[in-house]
Parts: sequence; C-alpha cells; structure tokens
Amino acid sequence: MAKKTFKGRVVLPGKVTGKATVSKQAFNTSGSYTENMFAGRTDAAPCTDASNKELFGKDLAGAILCTPTTVGSTMGGMCLMGMKAIGVGPEALLFSKPIDTLAAAGVLMADIWKEQRIVTIDMLGDEFLEVVKMGDPISVQEDGTVEVG
Repeated sequence: MAKKTFKGRVVLPGKVTGKATVSKQAFNTSGSYTENMFAGRTDAAPCTDASNKELFGKDLAGAILCTPTTVGSTMGGMCLMGMKAIGVGPEALLFSKPIDTLAAAGVLMADIWKEQRIVTIDMLGDEFLEVVKMGDPISVQEDGTVEVG
C-alpha cells in the first residue's frame, strides 16, 4: 500500500508511531473500558464492548485508535483518563469527525490532572476511515498530519 497522508485539527499535539487500531463504528469508551478500570488491570486492556465486533476482546493498551467519534455514558471521559492513569490507555485518538465532548473531557483531564498525554487529532475526514486498516503502520505529527502506510 502506498502511503497516504491526512491532515486534521490538533486537539492535543504530539508525535506517535505504531499500528492502527480501527473501528468504523463509534467507539464506546464506557463499554470498552469500565470493566478493565474497575478490575485494576495494568497488563492489558481488552475491549469489553461486545457490540463492537471489530474490537471486542482485542487489547487496546497503547492503541492508536482510529474511529469516527466516541460514544458512551457520562463516565466515558473518566474512563479515558482512568485507563491512561493505570498505564493501559490509548496513545492516540484519531477521529474522522469532530471530537465529542466526552472524549474531549477525558483527554483534557488526563493531560491536565495526570500529566499524561493522549495525542488527539480530529476532523481527519471520512476518507481516513476508508483507507486505514487494522494493523496499518501509522505516524502522527505535532501539526495534525497523519500518515497511513
């Protein structure tokens, strides 16, 4: 696959490289993380959202999560911060659509209260999720440039 570059809006800047973890449906932060957070697991973060067939059971620790947006209860933001605080949260959140308020609250709380950055880029566009596949090499730059492939 040829490399493809996308430019999004920077919510929280940073440089990250790794493999893409992709969900074409909205990522349910509460459904995916709450069970792990209460279990206090610090070795892995298996997705516990059975309605997400792409991610259910996959380890989300250190993920570069590529998704349209997030959904979940009001605990969603706290789940993002909590998972990062116990060492198994995502490294980056890459959204095709604008970030929702729950995810924004979570990444800001992790960054400000815990000094733990979750690099976050939104508005990458629908083509981003058409191109990126599970396990693709991905590189995120401080200016919101995301390279797939």
